[in-house]
Amino acid sequence: MLRAMAASVLAMVLVLVAGPAFVRWLRRNEFGQTIREEGPSGHRTKAGSPTMGGVLIWFAVVVAYLAFSRLSLASLTVLATALGNALIGFADDWIKIVRRRSLGLSARYKLALQLLLSLAVGFVALRFLGLDTRVDVPFTDYRLELGTAGFYALIFLTVAGFSNAVNLTDGLDGLAAGASAIVLVAMAGIAFIIGRNTHDPGISDLMVVAGCVGGAALGFLWYNTFPADVFMGDTGSLGLGGAIAGMAVLTRTELALLIIGGLFVLEAGSVAAQVASYKLFRRRVLLMAPLHHHFELKAWSETKIIVRFWIVAAIFAGAGFAAYYATF
Repeated sequence: MLRAMAASVLAMVLVLVAGPAFVRWLRRNEFGQTIREEGPSGHRTKAGSPTMGGVLIWFAVVVAYLAFSRLSLASLTVLATALGNALIGFADDWIKIVRRRSLGLSARYKLALQLLLSLAVGFVALRFLGLDTRVDVPFTDYRLELGTAGFYALIFLTVAGFSNAVNLTDGLDGLAAGASAIVLVAMAGIAFIIGRNTHDPGISDLMVVAGCVGGAALGFLWYNTFPADVFMGDTGSLGLGGAIAGMAVLTRTELALLIIGGLFVLEAGSVAAQVASYKLFRRRVLLMAPLHHHFELKAWSETKIIVRFWIVAAIFAGAGFAAYYATF
């Protein structure tokens, strides 16, 4: 617990200290954000703002992790899941910057790379970490048997689903960073419970990873809150989602994550509902997707949406953690 707290503080301090110089470097090299034409008109004023701030987040995470982790295979697997998704996001950000357009790496290539990453995570989990192919069902003591194929499919859906859900949520200043930190607190609590009951130092070490990522995300909020000095880009958002997904896989809470990360589920679900409604009925259920853009067009201020969505994220995370604690 103390190591996790110390790692969190160190990651946060590193971001706070290195932030100003890093933002200046991004501005000097013209690593600016490209805004989608179809997005809310108010966002066009953000065009050219420094992006790829996720690089700063992952620098702080790695340094804090090396300083306080026991380098257990479980924690390394979560870190690799986060950094693997961050590298995919970096490639996406780089293409956007070089080509000066809002579209980067195609969805096909993103999913293909995330599939390879998920297969590697699943192989390590089964072969070296001793995980079985069952998954805990929330609110019950039942463990659902998936089989090997189902196990790999669940990992891919978790990793790809949550990394992209966090990416979709990253549409307002500070929204994704704050919500991710909230979810990671709940995931760290679950890792603490499992480690305490199993006396497995490898599982307890997951708290350090969650602390590093959560602390770095909180530090990044200093520069990312409205109006943002820097955006995290896909380097940050995909990596944060990967960290959350990796924690869920290693704690066997993939299904519970649907509750704990409920805000991200709502954001991704709003996009799916919008697309499905338009294709089936030629009507939109929202003014604009993802969900936070809908409230923007209803004339909610950006800060009101962000804070209220953080509250929703906290309610979901608290409810999911309570449900896990009650049935563990």
